[in-house]
Amino acid sequence: MSIKIRPLGDRVIVEPIEEDEMTFAGGQLVLPDTAKEKPQQGKVLAVGPDVELENEEGKVIGPQVDELVIYAKYAGTSFKTREGKEMLILRVDDILGVIEE
Repeated sequence: MSIKIRPLGDRVIVEPIEEDEMTFAGGQLVLPDTAKEKPQQGKVLAVGPDVELENEEGKVIGPQVDELVIYAKYAGTSFKTREGKEMLILRVDDILGVIEE
């Protein structure tokens, strides 16, 4: 059974995207968890009701569900779901940009 989480206020729930876990200096070497950098990119899973999504002309300017975003390195509060997935609750101000592909 999966739980739905609804962020409150100006908060966004993001699923961090892990960087490559291998280094290629002289071959492949698995890095321990303590040596890994914190992810700074993630996929938006939910957006709170106070996140400004449109400007005066009706153009969408805030992050939306399923977008990939870049966020501040030590921002937000991390937590694990019952399934063991790592999630992050961020204020919308901690999101630095949306990745457009």
